Amino acid sequence: MSNPESNAPPPTTSCPPPGSAAHAGHAPLCRSCGAPTTTPAPPPWSASSDSPPPAYRPIRMPAINAPTNTAAIVLSPVPQPLPVPPASPPFAFQVPAKRITSPDDIARFHASLHGRHFLGFVAALSASVHGRKLSDPLPSPPSPAVSALLDLISVLSAFVASTPPLPHNSRYGNPAFRLWHEKLSDSANQLIAPITATAGSPDLAGADAELAPYLLDSFGNATRIDYGTGHETNFAAFLYCLARLGLITEADYRAVVLRVFAAYLDLMRTLQDTYLLEPAGSHGVWGLDDYHFLPFIFGAAQLIDHKYMKPKSIHNPDILDNFSKEYMYLACVAYVKKVKKGPFAEHSPMLDDISGVPHWKKVNSGLLKMYKAEVLEKGGLKQYPKPLCFEANVQNTHTMFCKYSAWMQKTDMTGK
Repeated sequence: MSNPESNAPPPTTSCPPPGSAAHAGHAPLCRSCGAPTTTPAPPPWSASSDSPPPAYRPIRMPAINAPTNTAAIVLSPVPQPLPVPPASPPFAFQVPAKRITSPDDIARFHASLHGRHFLGFVAALSASVHGRKLSDPLPSPPSPAVSALLDLISVLSAFVASTPPLPHNSRYGNPAFRLWHEKLSDSANQLIAPITATAGSPDLAGADAELAPYLLDSFGNATRIDYGTGHETNFAAFLYCLARLGLITEADYRAVVLRVFAAYLDLMRTLQDTYLLEPAGSHGVWGLDDYHFLPFIFGAAQLIDHKYMKPKSIHNPDILDNFSKEYMYLACVAYVKKVKKGPFAEHSPMLDDISGVPHWKKVNSGLLKMYKAEVLEKGGLKQYPKPLCFEANVQNTHTMFCKYSAWMQKTDMTGK
């Protein structure tokens, strides 16, 4: 049987014989045999006679949530610790209400007394744990208010055990979270009362009316079943209110971070894993974490001047396994690596970039600046709900803190 391919005519080319003049110089080569061809080269492109070449389009377009104000963050001053202005009796407690509706309101708040001192309060909490592990002994026994805060978180953790998740098919949002949040709402005043009672003063009667909304917004939104950095900032605002009332003092700050906030973070991880809370206003890969920011600040402060561990140590699995229970920053990185798949540099480019910083003090100061720019100064007016904002008019502030915008709704700009 003859081979059909052997009867096929040879490919037609314009190859000249080897000795021809076409071999001289740098003639174009034939794609079939590799010999020089007599076909002339195409003329060069001319802007006067030809259309311009197509515009370059990258293979992967940049993420819509990628930070755009990086230079402004780098050049901004590092937030410094500030004392909390104490509130003086007689008190006139009010229920906080939403007041922020525009970026101008946010700017006025940040220029106000409590806008500056709230950020200074966060910086002071961070400074209190420089070089401290979670298991380090406290300089003194926890104050009654700190013990009451730990009892509050223990009660909320017990609510999780008594409220198992319900069967559902969605990726996020187990409806059992609404039942858990309902238990929180029903017992909020009873949970706050032991904290205010530690002052032993009748002047704090009725303080739960102003404290409760901050506490309720500290654990996520029951309607959307989500959680984000704004809810986390609500918990910081709750602590700030306690500091204004004198219930916690600067001597308590280390215990507030290493005991209270660490317990709060453990509770939130339990809620996120149990009820599959959806990230609220997440930056996607361009954020530190889908849910949290403050533990990165406090965790970086813990690692300042560490003799062995550097920011690049987060890429060492042994370090994460052995030290994530002592340092919040490492615990957060370990959690991110557990819940996200693929190369770390792809799903967490911000954390990967930060790992190239030479020392933890620079990481801590940079995160404080980033917290101010990316959390406190974002009102979420055009996207998904962003972190809470506070009333900027100091003359109309409440006794402890100020009126606030609990969460900027995407469709409703006036409702809570």
